[in-house]
Amino acid sequence: MRVAILTDEVGWHTRQLQQALRERGAVGRCVDLADCDIDTTASAHGLVIPGYGRGLPDAAIVRGVAGGSFEQVTKRLGVLHALQALGVPVYNEARAIERSVDKSMTSLLLHAAGVPAPPTWATESAARARRTAVREGAAGHALVMKPLFGSQGKGLQQVGAVDGTPHGEHRPLPDLADFGRLAYLQRFVPAADPGPGFDWRVLVIGGRAVAAMRRVSEHWVHNVAQGARTEAAELTPDLARLAEAASAALQMDYAGIDLIPAPGRGPGGGAVQVLEVNGVAAWRGLQRVTPFNIARALVDDLIDRKLAAAVPRLAARRA
Repeated sequence: MRVAILTDEVGWHTRQLQQALRERGAVGRCVDLADCDIDTTASAHGLVIPGYGRGLPDAAIVRGVAGGSFEQVTKRLGVLHALQALGVPVYNEARAIERSVDKSMTSLLLHAAGVPAPPTWATESAARARRTAVREGAAGHALVMKPLFGSQGKGLQQVGAVDGTPHGEHRPLPDLADFGRLAYLQRFVPAADPGPGFDWRVLVIGGRAVAAMRRVSEHWVHNVAQGARTEAAELTPDLARLAEAASAALQMDYAGIDLIPAPGRGPGGGAVQVLEVNGVAAWRGLQRVTPFNIARALVDDLIDRKLAAAVPRLAARRA
């Protein structure tokens, strides 16, 4: 069994996946989507996947899609769409990647599914964005402005009533030119308790929540890439239910779901809300506090669920 690990970075995660694939009798080859071509003269299917000659892999795991121009990213996602259309199981599928990488679509789908999440706005109008920040600030709410396609907590800024009071400091909206001329705004959720704030990362595989951790930071951004520390966390029924609902709303094979407690009575605050859904989730921090092998769980789900369902299509293609 030949599995393409689609990634723009080779490292710890890809080694973990390759080892897990070897344990299942499969071979994992790292392939950068930037190196994949469309060539209608090369084969009947019209794709050129490095390392596979005129053929195709039996399955593909999406570990990373490099940024680039709109045209480059469109071609890379097009390759994922084509693989799926040709009967190759893609984990996660292109549409799932598109849903999760676009924060505004994520928010819209979570809202449609009734999954609790902070109020969110996305607009190309700087005037409407400023009015939203002023209106929210008058109610004592700060907003978080995020790059639409950002990751790892990079580029996040607080705007509006950053001290949590209507008459205190009001931080203005930054220039939209620095954010692709789009304002994606999410109501800031302050720490539920005094002291370091935290959120949860819950990993969902094959529709089932399997592990959780807390990401704790003195800063309001809780990404591990921004210096947060990881702690083991109980995967409570409430966390599992919300994470699974968020993953289902975006139709993910696997996902890292970020959740945060809203301020409220008692330890840990009130209701839990979903902040983000990550379709190409890293799991190195979670692996440190998780007893089972995450890469093996991902590979098992790919082979036992996703690939098993596609076997008849693969047999037909080879015939």
